[in-house]
Amino acid sequence: MSERVFLKLGGSLITDKTQEQTPRLDIIRRLAEEIRQALEIHPDLQLLIGHGSGSYGHFVGRRYRTREGIVDGESWRGYVETNAVAARLNRLVTDELLKAGLPVLSVQPSASALCQDGKLECMEVRPIVTALENGLLPLVYGDVALDELRGCTIVSTEEIFGYLARLLQPQRIILVGKVDGVYTRDPLHDPAARPIAEISPANFAQVERWLGSSHGVDVTGGMLSKVQEMIALAQQVPALLVHLITGQVPNRVRQALLDPEGAGGTRIRWS
Repeated sequence: MSERVFLKLGGSLITDKTQEQTPRLDIIRRLAEEIRQALEIHPDLQLLIGHGSGSYGHFVGRRYRTREGIVDGESWRGYVETNAVAARLNRLVTDELLKAGLPVLSVQPSASALCQDGKLECMEVRPIVTALENGLLPLVYGDVALDELRGCTIVSTEEIFGYLARLLQPQRIILVGKVDGVYTRDPLHDPAARPIAEISPANFAQVERWLGSSHGVDVTGGMLSKVQEMIALAQQVPALLVHLITGQVPNRVRQALLDPEGAGGTRIRWS
């Protein structure tokens, strides 16, 4: 039977988030090959891919405070510039996936997304459904959006995944970043950080106290907001498994697509 999976390639993984508009092309190419290998072994996977904006959208978005909306005379300029750099990174990712032989279809969120005070309220889903039904890989990404209250804002890939998951009901969501899941502290800076293998209702209150903000420039929230979004989603989508893993280790993404229980990282289960 086919399995529907959402896979996010984190902006901190596919770009250097400390250097503006700096892609990590070697990482993107390796991930593309791992996805290709997984689909070759498991052709029944219905895969929707997303990626973060990393050092593209986040730098420009912070400069113009685009997440906050129309705040001054430069805000609309910031809106179009953030859109442009997000699309620039998406073109790079799309091209590398195509070079690996993957039938990827780029879907621009800002073409149809509409928010209400920072919350994604609607986005056209029919092209994504048609793509999945015909064996294509829809590719979404963190982007700007019009906002009925703020004028404009930024929507993260996790927010887009959350909106789409309620409609498309995936069995799994895999979030791929630099670190191998969720830790008690920032593992990039604290050697005392310990991995958290699973998050559930039993331990979420403790996990929430441990989590802090992410590393580098991020205008859509750190690890805490990502985990909170995924837990809220897991509560609404029956039997959903959310898996946070590292993409720094070769073959980890391939393993997660084929066997989530053996891929390490952190799993979020709520039902």
